[in-house]
Amino acid sequence: MPEGDTVHRSCAQLHRVLAGQVLTRAELRVPRHAAADLVGMTVLEVVPRGKHQLTRLDSGLTLHTHLRMDGTWRIVGRGARPPGPAHQVRVVLGTGTDLAVGLRLPVVELLHTSDEQNVVGHLGPDLLGVVGQPGGWDEEEALRRLTADPRRTVGEALLDQRNLAGVGTFYRAEICFLQGVHPRTPVGEVGDLPRLVRRVRQLLQVNVTRPTQVTTGIDRRGQRAWVFERPGQPCRRCGTLIAVEEFGPAGQERLSYWCPRCQPQK
Repeated sequence: MPEGDTVHRSCAQLHRVLAGQVLTRAELRVPRHAAADLVGMTVLEVVPRGKHQLTRLDSGLTLHTHLRMDGTWRIVGRGARPPGPAHQVRVVLGTGTDLAVGLRLPVVELLHTSDEQNVVGHLGPDLLGVVGQPGGWDEEEALRRLTADPRRTVGEALLDQRNLAGVGTFYRAEICFLQGVHPRTPVGEVGDLPRLVRRVRQLLQVNVTRPTQVTTGIDRRGQRAWVFERPGQPCRRCGTLIAVEEFGPAGQERLSYWCPRCQPQK
């Protein structure tokens, strides 16, 4: 699933080509909104909120989308053929110069901008959000939410977007390794939770402008991550084989990676 930095980067690209532009083509290829007519409306902005994308229009409407596991946006010139197989296209937004095409988007919802809280109001502080803005970054609030259930594993708590918005399985694995914390450690037993939260925010900030996510400082294939998707391979620090397991609430289990020596389970 794309994580917060990927979503922010996608929104920045969409904002560059759509903001301030009048829609000359607009297709929402989902049953609920197939008849919606957005042509002639002006795009005010495209903003991220955690892993959600909000395209705001001057009509007082917002197009709410979410990439989830494999959704993506592609931008091509106005006269170009829309990318991807036609059956995967969920949204087409065209201006006088560009075409933004949403492929395999599992969430496509049109709502009043004043009702955005109905779809993003449950989210915790956005790790890439602006401090002081509604929904923006607030370390104190994020820590309050994370520690509300001290017996919950830190691995589960970090993935819960109600605590802090933007962390997925990649950053969960990497930040737990960097902090030397086993992902099944109860939140209340994490030695320096504020530092963990600050470091994961720093990782997202560093990667938000990159096409690839890097936590090792080495931007080469096979060397970008410490433990993520490296089961059975030697730890880059101690040589112990990286372990993997799937855990989480029923129906929300996710793969977790760690080094048994660098991140011992107590």
